[in-house]
Amino acid sequence: MDDVRNIWSRMLAFCSASFFHKLYKIKDVYMNLTSNSILHLVPIEIRKDKKHYIVEAEVSGEFYEMPEVCIDAINLMNKGESLGRTEKLLKEKYPTEEIDILDFAQQLLELHLIAEMDGVKLDPPTAQKSHSGFLWVPQKLGQFFFNRYTNSVYSVLFLGCIVLFVLNPSLFPHYKDLFIFDLMVLNIPAWLVLSFLLVLIHEFGHVLAIRAYQLPTKLEIGHRLFLVVLETDMSSSWKLPAKDRNVLYLAGLRFDTVILFFALIGQSIFPVGSGIFLSVLKLVVLDTFIRMVYQCCIYMKTDLYYVFENTTGAYNLIENAQQVFRNLFTFIKPARQKEVMFEEEKGTVFTYTIFYVLGVGLTLSLFFGYYLPQVLFAMTKIHHCFHYGPSTYHFWDAALSSLQLLIGFLLLLYSLRKKYIKKQNI
Repeated sequence: MDDVRNIWSRMLAFCSASFFHKLYKIKDVYMNLTSNSILHLVPIEIRKDKKHYIVEAEVSGEFYEMPEVCIDAINLMNKGESLGRTEKLLKEKYPTEEIDILDFAQQLLELHLIAEMDGVKLDPPTAQKSHSGFLWVPQKLGQFFFNRYTNSVYSVLFLGCIVLFVLNPSLFPHYKDLFIFDLMVLNIPAWLVLSFLLVLIHEFGHVLAIRAYQLPTKLEIGHRLFLVVLETDMSSSWKLPAKDRNVLYLAGLRFDTVILFFALIGQSIFPVGSGIFLSVLKLVVLDTFIRMVYQCCIYMKTDLYYVFENTTGAYNLIENAQQVFRNLFTFIKPARQKEVMFEEEKGTVFTYTIFYVLGVGLTLSLFFGYYLPQVLFAMTKIHHCFHYGPSTYHFWDAALSSLQLLIGFLLLLYSLRKKYIKKQNI
């Protein structure tokens, strides 16, 4: 799932922002932002969220979280009140707030949320990219898989998976379950194809959940750490109430649960020595199990991270937690711009930092328990096969396997480069 990634910018009401300029060039005309200035915002839609408000800029498609005082300020501006008059009215209504309307207005200008300033129209914001993907998926199909009845079914199947592991520990995946063929050159593409299909099913769970609410989406290629992944654009989910957003975030895991449950049942039914079919089932369990555990590593923007974020109503938790670590450890390079943390969110951010650390530990467990042993096993076998010489199939098995690993590494570098360029452009 896409990390709602930049669909979100945080804003704090009337905070100090010394990096903003008070002189703006608008269509080759320089204008001062003063207490007499009258501003009108671009078309926006305001929705009440768990703690504050979600503001959607309809043209750009960007979403912002703002407290109530910001919403009142916006409403006064749109009614034609000057900034000075707006600040006076807000101070009367919010006597305990430290209000600086000029700073707030400057932020709105920087975010391209102002359509008109003192009668002069500003350049309109860049129109949002077309999100017309998967509109061919009917809403009823999405609602068939995601409704109040199926949600209970998914929960029962998840408990069923736990029971199966407890009753039969031999079902627990082993790192060697990755290697279902004697030839290494067959194992890597077999895993890639199977993993791709399973990830596609996971992501299509998100797609179906989104379509159940008649919202558009799209799929993109990204990465998590050293893994190349598919990501579903969930930006449109901010149009929904918080309780409905969780349905979208959990959809992929619910499809994973179904796959894991029936793969475990299949292993229980088919005896040892059932051949390639049983080996494929073990690989399905291995891949699905790791992916589900991986979702618990919420120091990254996984599906469960968004559930945690959405349930608490505290957004940008990762950024705020990283800011906490920077404050604790002075050797960590500070961010170019500090994240905004509302006062009531500090307890939630502290709790999240605990899960942040636990997630790092969980990732290390996966790395040393599965990824590293798999790589070492594969490299050892490839190295051994090279000793047979170029006249044997073992040698060419090793050569082609090495080429496959190289291609995967290059894809990872491409994904990392793409993310790096994206960060530099922010």
